[in-house]
Amino acid sequence: MDTATQGAASMKAAIYCRLSEEDKEKSGSDSGSIRNQKTMLLQYAAAQDWEIYDIYSDDDYAGADRGRPAFNRLLQDAKARRFDIVLCKTQSRFTREMELVEKYIHGLFPAWGIRFVSIVDHADTENQGNKKARQINGLVNEWYLEDMSENIRSVLTSRRQNGLHIGAFALYGYRKDPEHKGHLLIDEPAAAVVRQIFIWFSEGYGKTAIAKMLNDQGIPNPSAYKRQQGLQYHAPGQGTLWRYATISAMLANEMYIGNLVQGRYGSISYKTKQNRPRPKSEWYITKGAHEPIINRALWDKVQSRLSQRSKPFASGKIGLFAGKVRCAGCGYVMRSSKSHDRQYLRCPSRMVSKTACAGALIAVQRLEQLVLAQMQQLCSELLDKDMIYRSGHKEQEQCLALRASCEKQLAERQQALRALYLDRAKGLLTADDAAALAKGFAAEKNRLEQQMQAIDAQLAAFTEEIQPAPFPQQLSRKMVETFIAHIFVGKRIAGSQDIPIEIHWDF
Repeated sequence: MDTATQGAASMKAAIYCRLSEEDKEKSGSDSGSIRNQKTMLLQYAAAQDWEIYDIYSDDDYAGADRGRPAFNRLLQDAKARRFDIVLCKTQSRFTREMELVEKYIHGLFPAWGIRFVSIVDHADTENQGNKKARQINGLVNEWYLEDMSENIRSVLTSRRQNGLHIGAFALYGYRKDPEHKGHLLIDEPAAAVVRQIFIWFSEGYGKTAIAKMLNDQGIPNPSAYKRQQGLQYHAPGQGTLWRYATISAMLANEMYIGNLVQGRYGSISYKTKQNRPRPKSEWYITKGAHEPIINRALWDKVQSRLSQRSKPFASGKIGLFAGKVRCAGCGYVMRSSKSHDRQYLRCPSRMVSKTACAGALIAVQRLEQLVLAQMQQLCSELLDKDMIYRSGHKEQEQCLALRASCEKQLAERQQALRALYLDRAKGLLTADDAAALAKGFAAEKNRLEQQMQAIDAQLAAFTEEIQPAPFPQQLSRKMVETFIAHIFVGKRIAGSQDIPIEIHWDF
């Protein structure tokens, strides 16, 4: 055996397969397509005399999903240089995002000494001549993602407008109708609890008292109840206890009088799963879409009592530490309370269950003193006092990073456009194909230039606003939001006035 054959035989290949829900619908089968991919790739690897290191398979995952478990395991093993080749059916099986094509296929994989091969579309990083083809594939896949996102959004909007429920899970008190997709039926065991909550509140019980009564009776909260019903429901931070916030949201939810309310949150981008609240004017509300659990008289009585009891926050402003402070005992966000004209933060667990953690309690003024002292010490040791509290400095850094990314993408698009004209001149592309690709490049170039103009305007505003500030002597809400991820507060140490706190900084 010659040296070249020995080198080829010693190469280790990692096979990656992916199948999305859309692929299943098109093929009419489920994991059969995954098996077909594996068979094709194993045969190809065998023909090349490559040793198979492992097979990584993600079933029912989209090409834009960065949370794919096998995909992320593949990247970790690639970083550890456990194989020499990543082998896929097509480049789009690996990813449909241009950003990840550039980051891994053209960036990190070569740095790690890893070759990328996709056999159907002939992508091979060992062949420098087809890099432009890989980039064009990446752009086409990116456009496909954008178009698919718009199509899905249109379908969901249409279903909402037609009064059809589109959520993955029904609201507590209801269940999905197995015979009528998009319709809700009453789930009587949970509905009975909902009615009791409304009745208790109408009789004068407070939200915390209601939560405590439910916990004392051992009634599972909505998240726990759904899991008991066999649903794969996961809500981070929900736990198993009823809480003030759960009762409060339930009492104001008009789904319980038969109105279907959807679209409270909207996605930021098709590239992320993050959502953000939408104004009520953009919600989709269909009256009488399903059978009510709460009759109108009880609903009106509860809403009247809610309006009488509701009080705005002091000065109409959000609390200094709102949402940032957690009990070190149970991990729940601590709630604000007032006693003798002093503001406190207390763990909600001690109020809703006899068996919950003993809970933490601290005066807001005391916590401010402790946090400010640690922040001042940290500043003096690690940071430039003239820079740390410049308003918006973190946002300015983010803008600069985003502008650099736009400049890089713009240069890539311009380079790809030049390559496109050369390919057209050489006769490698038809006039129609070249025109279609050029149109896409031009649109992307225009979008990037507009984005850079907006960033430049924002940077100019930062330059006017940012001035050196004196060393901080008092905390502000913006400082807390900018520099603190969260704070854990423990129970007061017996025999002293000391309350342990643990600050997790966000820089």
